[in-house]
Amino acid sequence: MKFGKKSNVDKSVKDENQKFKLPAVIISVLTAIVIIALLAGLFVGSPEEPLSIAGFVLTYANIRWIFVFSVLLAFISAVLWFSHFQIQSSKVRDIMVRQEMRERQNQDAILRLMDELTEFSNGDLTVEAQVTEEFTGAIADSVNYAIESMRELVGTINRTSARVSDASASTREIAEQMQQASIEEAEKIHSITQIVANMVKSLDHVASSSTDSAEIAHNSVNIAQDGAKRVNDTIGGMNVIRENIQETSKRIKRLGESSQEIGNIVEIIKGIADQTNILALNAAIQATSAGEAGRGFAVVADEVQRLAERSSNATKRIESLVKTIQTDTNEAVASMERSTREVVLGANLAEEAGTSLNRIQEVSTSLAAMIERVSDSTRKVSSMAEGISTDMMQINHMATKTSENVIKTSDSIANLSRLSAELEESVSGFKLPQGY
Repeated sequence: MKFGKKSNVDKSVKDENQKFKLPAVIISVLTAIVIIALLAGLFVGSPEEPLSIAGFVLTYANIRWIFVFSVLLAFISAVLWFSHFQIQSSKVRDIMVRQEMRERQNQDAILRLMDELTEFSNGDLTVEAQVTEEFTGAIADSVNYAIESMRELVGTINRTSARVSDASASTREIAEQMQQASIEEAEKIHSITQIVANMVKSLDHVASSSTDSAEIAHNSVNIAQDGAKRVNDTIGGMNVIRENIQETSKRIKRLGESSQEIGNIVEIIKGIADQTNILALNAAIQATSAGEAGRGFAVVADEVQRLAERSSNATKRIESLVKTIQTDTNEAVASMERSTREVVLGANLAEEAGTSLNRIQEVSTSLAAMIERVSDSTRKVSSMAEGISTDMMQINHMATKTSENVIKTSDSIANLSRLSAELEESVSGFKLPQGY
């Protein structure tokens, strides 16, 4: 700093000397020219007029004036040189004062910038370095750029932490809702499992009833065969035939009652199938709302729905068959009643009674075959229902696992929220201006 200051002062003084040196040199040169001219006029006369005493006296007088003029010029030159020295000294002092003031201003600017940076180092991002025309202006501008970058960084961290905190809270709430939904879903699946188990029991009962109906149908066939034989053997024993016909009519009525019971059971199966279909639809809706985690359950729910539809279709076929059986039974009863009346009318109608018995035999045989098919179908439905029950147990196990995974997810979200709070706390020491 000192060497630079001396160099600047010397340069300024040198510039001022250069400005004043030209007039002083000009005055000195003019003085020398005048003296030389006067001396030349004194000693150099005209060739026609030689130097005389009067001329010499005149020359002596000129010498006096020359001397006076020379002294005057020398005095003026000295005054000019002295004035130049005084002016230069004053300018040097002014330059030194201005240089000292400039250095003091620079020192003040550095101290002011250091004070502003002290507040910035304490975490106060509201400060702003004053940008002046001094040499610290570029530094202050760079500091302001760094402070602005820090403001944006801290503001971004605060906003990001707040968004992460809000998202974590929202996600945690959703996870809790999913956990509750998983628990409710597990309870519903457990209920469906119990319903399917009850349906299996009902189907087993239907299969047992179908077996009994098949035995009754076989008995009816045997009775019809016996009746036909008696008609052929004892066409004359109308009373015996009438009694047998009446007995057969009673049994056919009981068969109709059994068919009615089968129809009632079929209605129960139909209700179970409809309820299973509704439950499958509800399960599919629940699986859809569960998203990716319920995709496997949706497939099982779809299979349950198709099983329910097949059960419903089979039930409709059974219902149709039972109605056919009831219709045929009613027709058989009516035929037996007509046969009873015709037996009273005459023996000629005994052959028609035999024919009717043959028809009864055929119908009973068909009925027995149909009932056996119904029994087989019922057993198959029961087996499928047992498979559904096993699948529902597996689904229940999967729902339990899903609930456990949801709990783990909730814990992870809580940990994320804690980390977000720690991040926000780490930048809470910075003071930001409004708008960040």
